[in-house]
Amino acid sequence: MGEAGLHYDPSFVSDSDRAEIVRWLDSIQPIWENRWSDRRAAAAGGQRRLLRPVYWLGSWQFACLDYYRPPHRIANACVAAEPYPPVLTRLVARIETRARALYRGADLPERWHLSTCLVNLYGSRLEAGRRIDCARVGEHRDFEPGPVASLSLGERALFQFVKRGVADAPTRVFAQQWLDDRSLQLFGGDTWKKRLLHRVLRVERRAGTVFDVRVPEFQTRRVNLTFRYVPDEHVLPFARLSRPAREAVRGYVAELARGSAFFARELESEAAASRT
Repeated sequence: MGEAGLHYDPSFVSDSDRAEIVRWLDSIQPIWENRWSDRRAAAAGGQRRLLRPVYWLGSWQFACLDYYRPPHRIANACVAAEPYPPVLTRLVARIETRARALYRGADLPERWHLSTCLVNLYGSRLEAGRRIDCARVGEHRDFEPGPVASLSLGERALFQFVKRGVADAPTRVFAQQWLDDRSLQLFGGDTWKKRLLHRVLRVERRAGTVFDVRVPEFQTRRVNLTFRYVPDEHVLPFARLSRPAREAVRGYVAELARGSAFFARELESEAAASRT
């Protein structure tokens, strides 16, 4: 990918930084989320679990709160989450420097910085004694303003930008890139952020990579860290969410608190606030 607005560096992450990220991955406990709150699932006639386990840094966009979609979906969409570990802080600083050299004007909001990170795990889940591959992501758009950056670790993934056809016309592949282990991808601007959708079509198995990530009955062969910008004022601590939003995600926060001191403190702060 060499088009304007796209940038790909196949070896951005050094071997030592990769090793540090892998050690950090062993310290977190990603979770499975459902797409809807229990109330919405009942109204829709059924619940659906996300395709893969996830973890967020900076701020967490719980799927049941329907994600962050400015300008219309802002309130109670982003919940404060734990900060980046040192290795990601260093890498993000380098990515931001590169992005500011590549993007200008409306493509780079005034206060843009990579404030949130989605950690996606790609692999296979164990179901009824069988391995079910779920290493893919359907076509979608990232609504956060400004450039998006992603770091890839593990097996290669086929990443595509696509344009939906009109009516029954098929989806057309506009551009694609194999994302290698240790690579950086940056994309921004109207074409790549607004006019096109993107997806991960498949993830290879050739290298035999398996990450030691603490998710029961799930085998991870690729890790992707996607960094985006959410303005600070749109991120709320758990205790300041609306009551319906708090109740919708309370179970997830309690699950996270079992392995995260940050989320344990968030629950304590909410309990203290309720007593005052």
